[in-house]
Amino acid sequence: MEAAAAGLPTEMTLLGWSVILLILHIIVQSGAATRETGLDYNASPRDEGNKAWGVMAGRSSRALKNFVETYPAFVAMALALAVTDKTGGLGALGAHVWFWARIVYLPLYLFGIPYIRSIVWMISVGGILLMLWTLFF
Repeated sequence: MEAAAAGLPTEMTLLGWSVILLILHIIVQSGAATRETGLDYNASPRDEGNKAWGVMAGRSSRALKNFVETYPAFVAMALALAVTDKTGGLGALGAHVWFWARIVYLPLYLFGIPYIRSIVWMISVGGILLMLWTLFF
């Protein structure tokens, strides 16, 4: 990843990759919803409200919601570290921890694996906390 980032700090490189991860979440969610509700419904204005979703559409929707709940904190920490010139070290480690844990989290959620999924979520939050620690100390 670093070689393609043309000298960017690790946190900024992972911030860029995190946008791709966000798009992946959206694609997985919309694909699952389309498979379960049909293309015509998904392309419609859905004025009558949401159809009931099945297991995969529901899981992918909740996984996306979970990602979006913690994503602003990651973005804020990555930008704060870059702006204050505190990139690298524990902050970079925290960014890696958050990023890779979020990659692992999606399939764990989709396959309905309990407990391990929650542990991986806690690890991802730990990555954000490492970044926060680096910012303040």
